[in-house]
Amino acid sequence: MPRFFVKPENILSDSIIIDGDDVKHIKNVLRLRCNDIITLCDGMGTDFIARIEKFESNLIYADIIDRRNNTTEPPIEVVLFQGIPKSDKMDLIVQKSVELGVTRIVPVITDRTVVILRTEKDKESKASRWQRIAMEAAKQSNRGIIPIVDLPLDFNRALEFSRKMQLGIIPYEKENVKSLRGVLKEYNAKSIAVFIGPEGGFSQNEVDEAVSAGMISVTLGPRILRTETAGIAVLSAVMYEFGGFDCLE
Repeated sequence: MPRFFVKPENILSDSIIIDGDDVKHIKNVLRLRCNDIITLCDGMGTDFIARIEKFESNLIYADIIDRRNNTTEPPIEVVLFQGIPKSDKMDLIVQKSVELGVTRIVPVITDRTVVILRTEKDKESKASRWQRIAMEAAKQSNRGIIPIVDLPLDFNRALEFSRKMQLGIIPYEKENVKSLRGVLKEYNAKSIAVFIGPEGGFSQNEVDEAVSAGMISVTLGPRILRTETAGIAVLSAVMYEFGGFDCLE
């Protein structure tokens, strides 16, 4: 069944208004017609089963048949603090992280970040692109929310932001004591901050600052992972350990 996100203000007592790019997609790509059934989500965890009632030039009206709580969200809140990589690698990271169940993505400017974002406009442009990718990935993967992609932050501000989470981990290639598996088994956290470095990883100073701020340095094993692989690997491990891959009840 086709699925779309709608603005909460477009949800009325017994009907929903669809606007924006989804109108063209429904009309011209999917070629849906009146009386076809679709799923609409408010982006806050509620799904609506709706029947298309009428088309206008830039709007579609759908009658609500049923509403239910979305059951696809994982039981763990994960915020990915991703060191901004080169070229279009961040597109892939955002897309796959959303599919895996990440709650939020914070792009991070680190000591070894090569991408230059000189102005707030540059940051807003990047974040806007990544947010669109997050929305499409959320739609495709049947998410109940659209994960937020924040404006890029510098490393110290990202660390401060991460203090809201119950557990923070930072994979580091020089760590040889604490494993990701061991730390996840030890802590029964409800929220986790995951820091992933850009190409070249984090500097020693950044890792030291993170550990001083309460983050736990972990190893991902003897192999060196690319930045676009590391976050996906960690998110997969977190979801496995905390039940994000379990069957729906």
